[in-house]
Amino acid sequence: MKIKLSFLLSCVIFIANAQSDRIFKHNGEVVEGNVVRVAEYTVVFKYLNEDAEQTISKYAVGQIEYGKSKRKEQITDKIIVNSEADWDNVVILEDKSQISGLKKVDEIRGKTSFINYHTAATGDKKASMKLKKAAAEMGCQFIYMTADKETNYTGAQGKQFGGTQAVKKGVAYKY
Repeated sequence: MKIKLSFLLSCVIFIANAQSDRIFKHNGEVVEGNVVRVAEYTVVFKYLNEDAEQTISKYAVGQIEYGKSKRKEQITDKIIVNSEADWDNVVILEDKSQISGLKKVDEIRGKTSFINYHTAATGDKKASMKLKKAAAEMGCQFIYMTADKETNYTGAQGKQFGGTQAVKKGVAYKY
């Protein structure tokens, strides 16, 4: 009788787990639970046998496999950054919800020099490139932007080359 009861209990647990959703993260981790919704920047889910909602960035999730239907939904492609040469693959994030589930590495900065030969637009691009290169050098795929400012040093002469310094600050994140 005990064997039949334990077998029946095992079957019920197996069926219950077969109905759960599986979230495949880019770092290799698999999360078992129930997906509540897939929002603009995040995936909201509940762990098995829990009621509290958890949030993870879509950037951290590669795929979701829904337990009831066995349907697989591709969420994001994995971003590969192996060295500074891959700086163009680095993504700048501006919404705090986009970093949920990513690993913080370090604060970084990109800026143009005080005296430079850039207009405001090209100075901004140069500062962004330096910021992305700093993140790529650390093997990070993402930058959460914390400051983005330009300082105009031209005075009464108006806009000219070298009159604007662009400074960008952020925090580097990876899977």
